[in-house]
Amino acid sequence: MLLSKILKDIKLVVFDLDGTLLSDDGKIGEETKSLVKELKKKDVRFSFASGRLHSAIVKFTEELDIDMPVISLDGALIKNSRDNNVLYESFISKSHVKKSLKLSDMYLVNVALCHADAIYFTDQNSIIPQITDKFGARFKEVKSYDEYLDNTLEVFFAGDNRSAVTFLRDKMSFPFTFGCSSSFYRSHSKENIYYLEIRKSGSTKGNALKRLLKYLNLSENEAAVVGDWYNDIPMFKTNSFKVAVNNAVAELKRNADFVTRRTNNEDAAGEFLSLILKYKKGN
Repeated sequence: MLLSKILKDIKLVVFDLDGTLLSDDGKIGEETKSLVKELKKKDVRFSFASGRLHSAIVKFTEELDIDMPVISLDGALIKNSRDNNVLYESFISKSHVKKSLKLSDMYLVNVALCHADAIYFTDQNSIIPQITDKFGARFKEVKSYDEYLDNTLEVFFAGDNRSAVTFLRDKMSFPFTFGCSSSFYRSHSKENIYYLEIRKSGSTKGNALKRLLKYLNLSENEAAVVGDWYNDIPMFKTNSFKVAVNNAVAELKRNADFVTRRTNNEDAAGEFLSLILKYKKGN
């Protein structure tokens, strides 16, 4: 199908934030802001799909005047920041949270509990705010995790002992643990720090996108997704129009329908939106 036809039919654009919509200093490009306003007049809607906490997304929904649900914690929560209506939330079972905390004590790995509003940590894990890549998150120290076992969307481990963190990954995965998914990766900005994120199974950006589209009564081919990192891959496995920014990882670029010439620091999002507007106008 011709690119002009595909983009002319787009009714929803879903942006990843860090490394995609946002520059490295955390700002949305001026061209993007202007084009979002123009495209809204053409009945195009906008949302986010981010690994950030919901509370760390709100200021950007306000900046672009987004009045619909946005995806946070890589699909664990879909929530409208304007009216606080929750479309979907995926809490980890209390037993799995308790198991995670027990393992962190046994193997001396720092742990925190991520909720929609904040990341909770104890004095024993007080280094957590300094060694995480959780952009824009609100951290809150608590005396004990006991009162925060419910409503946990993600258990977050961080440490400099790779073998210990990978061991916890294995212990929190099948066949030792049922109903959880894990994501292990090295920090982008902190040298020799490794992270492990535990969520309820099925919490991915791809599944969240499908839930959002169903809510909006849109088909996958009426949506465009824009990303840069490995956690965007599940969205790139849908039938949506897939856009990788120029600074994206190679795997995402290989699976993209379109790769921008610009990077996130050059307002790559604006480059793509200008194409949509062009074809919406029939040029």
